[in-house]
Amino acid sequence: MVAASQPYDQRDGYIWMNGELISWRDARVHLLTHALHYGSAVFEGERVYDGEIFKLSEHSQRLHESAKGLDFVIPYSVAEIDHACRDVVRANKLVDGYVRPLAWRGSEQMGVAAQATKINLAIAAWDWGSYFDPAARTKGLRLTIGNYRRPDPRTAPAKSKAAGLYMICTIEKHRAEREGYADALMLDWRGQIAEATGANIFFVKDGVLHTPLPDCFLDGITRRTVIGLAKQRGLKVIERAIMPEEMADFSECFITGTAAEVTPVAEIGPYNFAIGDITRTLLDDYSALVHRAKAEPAKVAAVG
Repeated sequence: MVAASQPYDQRDGYIWMNGELISWRDARVHLLTHALHYGSAVFEGERVYDGEIFKLSEHSQRLHESAKGLDFVIPYSVAEIDHACRDVVRANKLVDGYVRPLAWRGSEQMGVAAQATKINLAIAAWDWGSYFDPAARTKGLRLTIGNYRRPDPRTAPAKSKAAGLYMICTIEKHRAEREGYADALMLDWRGQIAEATGANIFFVKDGVLHTPLPDCFLDGITRRTVIGLAKQRGLKVIERAIMPEEMADFSECFITGTAAEVTPVAEIGPYNFAIGDITRTLLDDYSALVHRAKAEPAKVAAVG
């Protein structure tokens, strides 16, 4: 992982921007860019494993869908975005790392209305290790419960991976870290469990996986991948509304995301969880999948 002391605008390498690879340090936008003032930007986060971007086309397709949710169209096809992402990985000589495509409204018009703005697309990629302390894989994360809640989808484009939706996530992440936690669990506007600040969440009870229904937050690509891996193992997965007090009855917990991958959770507020067989197995299965391992999955013993 690159040291935090090295600013992201002062690194060496290449960024793809509006159709061409340019020097990393030359990838700049104007102060009056609409996205900076009004949050009119969407993005993706993708992992590179062994030189390949995991589920690249799914990410590129979701970027297009996110843009539509913010009422703009990206002027590059999914195939063109895929190609550009691979070019960036090669140009920066990455074997393992992280890719960040970003689409945003430019500086041609200022104000809430933005029909005259140009839609820009840039893609960066860099070395990035574990999102959390690597020790979390054996010890589990400590999470607090956030104050801000995921909004009603009638009040925000909840299905878009929109930059503005992460404002409250940053606030909650900062608060959690100040209090000695790794992250925060966010509820939705109804008081139901939603997600962590940048990852989906799963619980285990009696050998069955339970996860919140993604009706006001992203149905993560990693989330869907892990559900598929669990079903290959013969595990039952229930997507449903989950209330916070139900955490007292769950034996295991883990979060999933492109950055987080599969990370066990040991504590959420007053609730504690074991790092059990199902969590460890799905963590290993996900790692094997992204590294193209061919091992045949075996059945997991029921927990409970």
